[in-house]
Amino acid sequence: MGWEDEEEDNTIYKVVINHEEQYSIWPADRDNPLGWNNVGKSGTKQECLDYIEQVWTDMRPLSLRNKMEE
Repeated sequence: MGWEDEEEDNTIYKVVINHEEQYSIWPADRDNPLGWNNVGKSGTKQECLDYIEQVWTDMRPLSLRNKMEE
C-alpha cells in the first residue's frame, strides 16, 4: 500500500454496453473499446457503478436470455 492508493480518483467515466447487454465503465476521455457503445451516463466511478447496479438487473448475456425464452 503506497501513498497513491489514497489518491482520490478524479477520472470521469462513462457507462458502456456491449451487444450482449453487459455493462462496464470506461474513462470518458478515451475511445470506447471495440464493440462497446455509450449508454449516455457519465460521472465519477462510484456514480457509474451505482447506475449499473440499478439498471443491470439480469446478469445473463442477451444471447442466453433469448435462448432460455425459446
